[in-house]
Amino acid sequence: MTIKTRCAIYTRKSTEEGLEQDFNSLDAQREACEAYIASQKHEGWILHPTGYDDGGLSGGTLLRPALKALLADIQAGHVDRIVVYKIDRLTRSLADFAKIVDVLDAAEASFVSVTQSFNTATSMGRLTLNMLLSFAQFEREVTAERIRDKIAASKRKRLWMGGNVPLGYAAHGRTLAIAEEDAKVVRDIYAIYQTTGNLRGAKREIDRKGYRTAVRRGADGSPRGGLPFSLGHIHQMLTNPIYAGRIRHKTDIHPGLHPPIIDPQDWEALQQKLIQVASVQRGKQTNGVRHGQQTKSKLIGKIFDEIGDRLTPSHTKTSKGKRLRYYVSRRLTIGHRKHETGGWRLSAHDFEDRVGGLIAAHLGVPSNLKAMLLDPSVEQLAFANNEIALLKSDLSNSLILIDRIDIKPGEISTQLCPEKTAKFLRINKAQLIFEALAIRSKFQQRKRGIESKIILGGYTNPRDEVLWANIAKGNRYFDMIRDGKTYTQIADAEGTSKDRVKKLADFAFLAPDIIRDVMHGTQPIGLTTEWLIRHSVPSDWQEQRNLVSTL
Repeated sequence: MTIKTRCAIYTRKSTEEGLEQDFNSLDAQREACEAYIASQKHEGWILHPTGYDDGGLSGGTLLRPALKALLADIQAGHVDRIVVYKIDRLTRSLADFAKIVDVLDAAEASFVSVTQSFNTATSMGRLTLNMLLSFAQFEREVTAERIRDKIAASKRKRLWMGGNVPLGYAAHGRTLAIAEEDAKVVRDIYAIYQTTGNLRGAKREIDRKGYRTAVRRGADGSPRGGLPFSLGHIHQMLTNPIYAGRIRHKTDIHPGLHPPIIDPQDWEALQQKLIQVASVQRGKQTNGVRHGQQTKSKLIGKIFDEIGDRLTPSHTKTSKGKRLRYYVSRRLTIGHRKHETGGWRLSAHDFEDRVGGLIAAHLGVPSNLKAMLLDPSVEQLAFANNEIALLKSDLSNSLILIDRIDIKPGEISTQLCPEKTAKFLRINKAQLIFEALAIRSKFQQRKRGIESKIILGGYTNPRDEVLWANIAKGNRYFDMIRDGKTYTQIADAEGTSKDRVKKLADFAFLAPDIIRDVMHGTQPIGLTTEWLIRHSVPSDWQEQRNLVSTL
């Protein structure tokens, strides 16, 4: 009895040209494949009813709808063999073909090329296949180089080569035409930056005026854009030479055929201004004077512990030269009082982020904001909410509002400065209710050696993404081991060492509650990837809990 072999035909064409014809390239490929399947009827080959056609899609990627559907049907056991007109219709990449072969091998399926006869069961057949794929990949890379060279040459000839049309312009053949209504927005954004002199000030004014990014249609027809301008978007617009009538190609800038929206001389002057601002922020020197400075502690003189001792800035350097900042109780830094017990040593960067996040979160609650203000107008509340929303994008701005912080075991009290808060919200100081400017929050304390870390209530603790990723990696390694792979095979495939694979695979046996704590970022501060590797993971869950509890 002949075993039936279900054959699915896959067709592909790189461009959409000609697909509208009654009989196109996809039809020709399918007809040749159907004839080949019919010729193998005596071998039990039967045509699978579903057609898998990718029109207008490159063979340089596996992200093709029909191909993905075909591979899914193979994995589900609905298809036994793929039939293609030529191997490069399936893929032009050796790496991608290896992935497809893995899927076929796992499902005990195979493929056939109608015009290129070879048997992949033999070493000569595999050599032939690799040679064909190598030439297909070479052809694709040469084509890509030719296209890149064409784009570069066209831009040197001042032509616009497509892509997303910048706000303020409309496509006009191989150049751009000014869309006057949007161009007014672009000119105004440039003028706003010239007035404010910084991106954050410009963003506040742009948001106040209600300007939005350009609305475009995606490949599926859905609208995209129409969102408030981000800081990055504003910077990209200010530095885009297209608005000065020029065309950028990588690092080169060529004159364009399109008219400028911003005068080229004004645009050049703005670029110099942006460079100077960036240089100052990076701490570069101008005429021998250092304008910038190292990251300094922003809460100097504002933090006090439970006995009224002020926390002062301190820092150390790692063996690699990295500067670590701290806030330390003053009694721990003065020689003749070092024998005293107690005191705090807080990581400055972590503490500043948490307190800044606490203030932004507190002010972001409408009822808390209203409790601070006496008879606010609708306009004042709207402006205040907009300013507070900006705090969340840069938590360090929240620290400017702080007058004093009192910290004691389990509780932190933050007092906002009335003058700075009123100025920030652009209201009269008399409108502030001073009692509502105090923010109190409970916290949990964790210690790592002499360093303390506070976990504020209501403020999400950042997850250790490295540890979380390595737990996932350890589970994947264990699955591969269970499927019969050796440590050496996994290490070679992952580009790591066999010893590393062994140690990370142990992470798959962590207790569920420990994994849950890592996911939520509530594990002990000392529980890191390297700590787990050094101490090795006991197989008994209770032993794991006992070990972790010592951190």
